[in-house]
Amino acid sequence: MNKDWILFHLKESLEEIESTIKDIENDPDYGHEEYSVAITHLYHHVNTAWNSQDCSTQDAEESNDENFSQWRQFPENIDMSC
Repeated sequence: MNKDWILFHLKESLEEIESTIKDIENDPDYGHEEYSVAITHLYHHVNTAWNSQDCSTQDAEESNDENFSQWRQFPENIDMSC
């Protein structure tokens, strides 16, 4: 488990959640477009934290377009029944 990599992405996720909440609370003009961008960014980091949890430090540092695309997809190997 690549804990440093996971922590980076979870912290980015948390930052996005906090920022999105603040924006929704404080911006009366906040709408679907801003929300879509924010949630896409959030999912990118949460999904990457899960999908690449066992990647090597080298793979994380040298992430290519294929890994980037694969890692950010919604996980197929997660049990959502919890």
